[in-house]
Amino acid sequence: MANSDQTLVNQFFKSLGGYDMIIHLDAGHGGKDSGAVGNGLKEKDITLSLAKQIRNILENDYSNIVVNMTRTTDTFVALSKRADLANKENADYFFSIHVNAGGGMGYEDYIYDQLSIGSITDNARANLHNAVLPVLKKYNLVDRGKKKANYAVLRETKMRAVLAETLFIDTLADANHLKNPTFLNDIAHAYAKGLASIVGATRKNETSEEINRTTTYSVQIGAFKDRKNADLLVKKAENAGFKPFIKIN
Repeated sequence: MANSDQTLVNQFFKSLGGYDMIIHLDAGHGGKDSGAVGNGLKEKDITLSLAKQIRNILENDYSNIVVNMTRTTDTFVALSKRADLANKENADYFFSIHVNAGGGMGYEDYIYDQLSIGSITDNARANLHNAVLPVLKKYNLVDRGKKKANYAVLRETKMRAVLAETLFIDTLADANHLKNPTFLNDIAHAYAKGLASIVGATRKNETSEEINRTTTYSVQIGAFKDRKNADLLVKKAENAGFKPFIKIN
């Protein structure tokens, strides 16, 4: 049985028994391996920060999910060890977080190059990629597409796996986004949303940190040119148990 097929079988039996799905977050590089550097940034720092943010979002906002991490501090972990950790955990999904370099711009993600388009792993990757697209649009970033590569963490993991390259550290425009806490928060929420959809995690409740912040909620019970009428309505609302306020436009 193919590894991806075995993963689906595991998921089926987990769902029957109420078991939690396991996502393994792999923060690229670390310790003596700084990864790519540029514009005052180190890849190893960004990947660890993103991994922690994603973990926190998944644990706080979703049920039926366990999040494990390759590293939680600035330590070096060999490539084969990264895959081995996830394999021993019997993880359901492996997400490797990286930052690109080489003078380009934008976002791209990878699956193992021996897998076919339309495979189980590729279809799962599409969930993650689609979750990222609104963030790319919001910040006018380049979508470099869905790609394949013979990376060790994709080749040696037994479960479905994807590696994401989050912008280019050596391109100033991209680096400025990587320095922006709001962007990092948005992309972390996008990654978490995509990962949760892949493993079928249940949303606990609606969070205020949604990727698309176009939705707003407003309640208004009156608008008056005469301040006396506004004060009168406030008193009526207070008597009814509400806590109103007057906003002057």
